[in-house]
Amino acid sequence: MTTNSLHGHVALVTGGSRGIGAAIVKTLAGAGAAVAINYHSRATEAETLAKSISAAGGRAVAIGADVSETPAVADMVARARSELGPIDILVNNAGIAIVKGVDDLTEEDFDRTITVNLKSVFLCTQAVLPMMRTKQWGRIINISSGAARGGGAIGPHYNASKAGIEGLTRGYAARLVKEGITVNAVAPSLIETDMMKGQTGLVSRIPMGRFGTSEEVAQAVMLLVNNSYMTGQTIAMSGGMAFN
Repeated sequence: MTTNSLHGHVALVTGGSRGIGAAIVKTLAGAGAAVAINYHSRATEAETLAKSISAAGGRAVAIGADVSETPAVADMVARARSELGPIDILVNNAGIAIVKGVDDLTEEDFDRTITVNLKSVFLCTQAVLPMMRTKQWGRIINISSGAARGGGAIGPHYNASKAGIEGLTRGYAARLVKEGITVNAVAPSLIETDMMKGQTGLVSRIPMGRFGTSEEVAQAVMLLVNNSYMTGQTIAMSGGMAFN
């Protein structure tokens, strides 16, 4: 694409009701895209966001679905297509963060984290690919984390899920590059969201001296949407923190 205008495009943002997801939704809608806002439990926030976009002259719909389950993903994608049109922009943002020490981590914690954070990326990508292939144009952006490369503060289960996302990103990118579909990832580290409330002590770890913002993550997503040559890459947003 040679312009920032996304009129005529339809985006699906998973986990789009608040935080980074909501910022991405607003940015895409502001550029003219119709947006399907997926949520799991926060219906009020998602509906309010969709209504605000519609009130501003845009097109948006809030769709509740557990994106870790195949039937729910199929229903979500079918509804988005019916109400907005074929999806050609997918942002896989949904995720959970179960904070536990290694000795307290359970098999259930591990399985749930991998299912929600990683399997959902696979399921949603598979569901939208036919529409992108028909159009011979598509943008898939996966929200990873600095934890894919660093130790992180949440736990090894979370590290594994985010590292897996970056592996999926590269694998899909290599196989879809000839079809007009790019697949990239954005890996934020310490971003000012609900999860970071009360964690001001972490700011000292950031060379830039502050948390990143959800809007800055959304700007990185837009860069990838508007770039037809970049694929299989991960944009790290760390405020200058280095990872071994």
